Amino acid sequence: MRKIITIGREFGSGGRELGRRIAEKLRIEFYDKEIISQISERTPFTEQYLEEIENHVPHILYPITVAKTFFNISDYAVQQAQTMFSRQSHLLHELAEKSDCVIVGRCADYVLQNYNPYRIFVYSDMESKIRRCRERETRYPVLSDNEIKQNILKIDKARSKYYSFHSEQEWGNKKNYDLCINTANVSIKDFAEVIAELF
Repeated sequence: MRKIITIGREFGSGGRELGRRIAEKLRIEFYDKEIISQISERTPFTEQYLEEIENHVPHILYPITVAKTFFNISDYAVQQAQTMFSRQSHLLHELAEKSDCVIVGRCADYVLQNYNPYRIFVYSDMESKIRRCRERETRYPVLSDNEIKQNILKIDKARSKYYSFHSEQEWGNKKNYDLCINTANVSIKDFAEVIAELF
């Protein structure tokens, strides 16, 4: 059985860095944005377009006065989102079959559930997330804390919708993970070493 570690994360929580460090420590493959790049190579779509689909998932509205649900987007948008997810899921299975790996995001915990992955969710308090954003992104110094906060909330909302739309599960719900990690005011490097020891 392959060693598959999946990581869901709030924006700015350090989840990507944690995953990368765990992979380096265990000397196994690491996948995050590389997944989008590989899908782009196999389709006529650009990476930017694929990211747009991923960040603007179609959603269903539940009207107050009508007992039925309806789509507030075109059939084409739904089809594109589903096609993207299908191709991504196929690729995730390929990667899981190929070698031990750490996969960040992309509903990997749900898509690869038959592989019994070790599912991690990374979160943090807002102050720590804002600080991490400032440390890693050159554009953030010109933004106020409130502007960065709004950006974090917007991205997390999109991630939550994406996960719920495709998995019908609640993003960040502890019941869906084997380990939930609060990275507020801690060293990601130290955390990665401890988690790597588990394996």
